[in-house]
Amino acid sequence: MTLNYFDHNATTRVDDEVLDAMLPYFQQEFGNASSRHAYGTAARQAVDKAREQVAAAVGVQPVQVIFTSGGSEANNLFVRGAADNLKAGHIAISAIEHPCVLKPAQALAQRTAERWMIRHLPVNQAGQVDIVAARDAMAAQKPALVSVMLANNETGVIQDVAAVADLARAHGAYIHTDAVQGVGKISVDFASLNVHALTLSAHKIYGPKGAAALIVDKHLLLKPLIYGGGHESGLRSGTENVAAIVGFGVACELAVARIAVTAQHTAQLRDRLEQGLVAMGAVIFGAGAARIPNTCYFAIPDVEGDTLVVKLDKAGFAVASGAACSSVNPGQSHVLEAMQVDPLLARCAVRVSFGYSNTLIQVEEFLKAMQKIVISLRAISSLSF
Repeated sequence: MTLNYFDHNATTRVDDEVLDAMLPYFQQEFGNASSRHAYGTAARQAVDKAREQVAAAVGVQPVQVIFTSGGSEANNLFVRGAADNLKAGHIAISAIEHPCVLKPAQALAQRTAERWMIRHLPVNQAGQVDIVAARDAMAAQKPALVSVMLANNETGVIQDVAAVADLARAHGAYIHTDAVQGVGKISVDFASLNVHALTLSAHKIYGPKGAAALIVDKHLLLKPLIYGGGHESGLRSGTENVAAIVGFGVACELAVARIAVTAQHTAQLRDRLEQGLVAMGAVIFGAGAARIPNTCYFAIPDVEGDTLVVKLDKAGFAVASGAACSSVNPGQSHVLEAMQVDPLLARCAVRVSFGYSNTLIQVEEFLKAMQKIVISLRAISSLSF
């Protein structure tokens, strides 16, 4: 049975062009980019080219790109690296941030020598950060650090990062956005977002796992998480993963070149999917807000999400339930909780996230499978009473 992959917000297949670009750096061009001989020079040139490609994708200078092992490391580098250069104060983060922003913020608050205070910026029922509430919160407790994601990994809801940035800068705070779900789906421009730092990741845009970047403003002062040989302008020591970085660069270039076509295609798939789901009685989370075009987060009332995911997997469709990005810590989605979704309905949540290879035929097949599964599960439920 062929499995139809509908979980592109979790990760993506490495594009053929990306893989072709990476292959020489596993064997033929295997040098250490810090070595001074010809092998090292070739590796350094490859890293430099990739840095230019990543920078171009978000409209910055190559020197602003700090390569990391993943989006989680990049987010930690901002939160912990910026905090270590500041006197302890308040850190304001949206209530729907990814765990790799939430957890380091919590770790700051648990330090014994210096205690940071966390302020969670609330969202409305559509999943958008409440700008008025954010303004009031920052006025009441002046923040030193602020982080608000560009597009939520569960709902796909796009945040008004530039508006939050205006508020943060008015209080002299450093502002960061986790943009890993935005790049390749919507236009992402560092200057327009008005942030001091931005995170992006290769494996969300048909690149390899193990490569990501923190884009930094020249005025942002960070301390490294990893000390050693002083790689990445002294902010991330360690021998560069040249093959993955090369793939990251090509993936960024392709993502920007394809964005218009990909966005139109995935939006068409999502619209058809949601039309069919609503006809079955589904609730679409974040439907009233601007969303990235590939993402649908829905619930069929009284049909548990985890059960539905397993049934769909057996029927040939790979989707996610609840907070799929944190499957090691299952439970109710903190995103839906922040949106004030009824806990019983939140348990029914399922996420579909399309990629450029998905088709309308697959969507129609998915809807047919959903119809059969929902009827079956409801029949079982009715028999239990």
